[in-house]
Amino acid sequence: MKRPLLMIYSIPAIAALLLAGCDQAPVETAITQNEPPAPVKEELIAVHNPAIAGKLAERLPLSPRLDTLEGKTIYMVDVNWGGIEAARSFYEEMQVWFNANIPSATIVLKRTQGNMFTDDPALWKEISEQGDAAIVGIGS
Repeated sequence: MKRPLLMIYSIPAIAALLLAGCDQAPVETAITQNEPPAPVKEELIAVHNPAIAGKLAERLPLSPRLDTLEGKTIYMVDVNWGGIEAARSFYEEMQVWFNANIPSATIVLKRTQGNMFTDDPALWKEISEQGDAAIVGIGS
């Protein structure tokens, strides 16, 4: 019976990991033999400072809540995280819920252009002119 490929290569891989770095004498051995330890080679690395260097963006207050969703137009916006169909079924299920529980609400399903990092000014303008609320997210 053939062994899986993983089993064939696992023993050499483990041996290589265990033997890595064995060509250098341990510091304890060098000291006990009255020899100075080998000099440590200093390597420089680039480190990015995560602190905010610039000015923070202006904070805007959230929009006020609606008193009711009855008769309102609600946009559900998929931002294309996870691919074109990743959240579509989630938003369709939400639309079914709204149709059953708040039938006077108009639900509009939209997807942003591009990907989740791309702005979509035309869609935001449409929502601000024709919608009363928006649910923007990635689905499930």
